[in-house]
Amino acid sequence: MKKLGFVIVILLVAPVVAGLLYGGKGYVDAVAASDALEKRADAIIAEGRGGSGLGDERLRQLLLVQDPAFETHSGIDLSSPGAGLTTISQSVSKRLAFEKFKPGIGKLRQTGYAFGLESRLSKDRILALWLETLEMGRGPQGWMTGFYQASEAVYGKAPPQLTDEQYFRLLAVLIAPGKYDLLSEDSELEERVRRISRLVTGACTPFDNGDVWLEGCS
Repeated sequence: MKKLGFVIVILLVAPVVAGLLYGGKGYVDAVAASDALEKRADAIIAEGRGGSGLGDERLRQLLLVQDPAFETHSGIDLSSPGAGLTTISQSVSKRLAFEKFKPGIGKLRQTGYAFGLESRLSKDRILALWLETLEMGRGPQGWMTGFYQASEAVYGKAPPQLTDEQYFRLLAVLIAPGKYDLLSEDSELEERVRRISRLVTGACTPFDNGDVWLEGCS
């Protein structure tokens, strides 16, 4: 019986240990890549495509929709209304740490990588890398990558020069770039734009952390 009990304990503990090691590998990988990522981020910022390039108000609106506690959390946020389970740091980790991210166990390495980024890079640099690698959906010339790039491709101007409606459409696409259509009338996209407009003006609050679709602002 003692031997059986030992085997059961091993079977229960082994997956936990393996998960921690996999998450730890993400952290180590992020630290190892931090010097190269810092240079990449600095180049993006120098070209005016970082968070500061949006202007204070546009940046506030973006963070309120995507990651309300970005400036204060350490990589994860399980409490802010509307934040969801993926912070900006975790989101960019999907694209920096994986050739093709798969949910499930991949979340462990993704989160470890996010912690690694937070430990070595400034918030400005993490945000710049995120903006540069965002999937933005279909544009005039095909699939678009990068927030600033999508703004130029769809509207012919940088985000700070957009109207509120245009800017909120870009923000709306971020949650489901393969679902929404920036190039034509899209009733579902317009509904999300309306919800974002209410959110950023303080007219509503998401129900809870999981309310990423902003049902509290419908």
